[in-house]
Amino acid sequence: MALSRKRQRELNRLKRDADQLWSEQREAIEHATAVLKDARRQAANYAREEVGPRVREGFGAARGAASSARERFTDDVLPAITGTIGSALAVLEAVKNPRVRDVVRRVSKAGQRVGVVTPVKSAGPGRYILIGLGLVAAVGVAYAAWQTLRADDDLWIEDLGDPGSADVDDDEF
Repeated sequence: MALSRKRQRELNRLKRDADQLWSEQREAIEHATAVLKDARRQAANYAREEVGPRVREGFGAARGAASSARERFTDDVLPAITGTIGSALAVLEAVKNPRVRDVVRRVSKAGQRVGVVTPVKSAGPGRYILIGLGLVAAVGVAYAAWQTLRADDDLWIEDLGDPGSADVDDDEF
């Protein structure tokens, strides 16, 4: 069955439009590929020039902080801990010694017999000086609060304007 001329022309026009659309789509895809390739290159350059040095700098700072912390730990903390442990072990060893036990027992018995008296603590001048300073500080804070919160109308100066200005109220005459 043959197509009419009108249908044949419409079919040819449709084929032409489809071919043209296909070529336009190919050009758009090629253009998008070129843009993506350029964007990838720019992103790689940015990462290499901007992000990489910042990351390296951050790692360098972290490495320095870790090194400092390690040195501080090995120089300050470990000797203190080992000294404390050594002292505790020395005390435990000393307690195991029978002569030390005997001396501790004799001293504790002598203290009970003699009746060790602790001196009564008296108030020194430092206590009264600190109390006085505290009172002066409290009075100063109270005065500052009172000065801040009081309502003085005399403190406000009314703005009369420039003496040479042409603005004159009619009520003044």
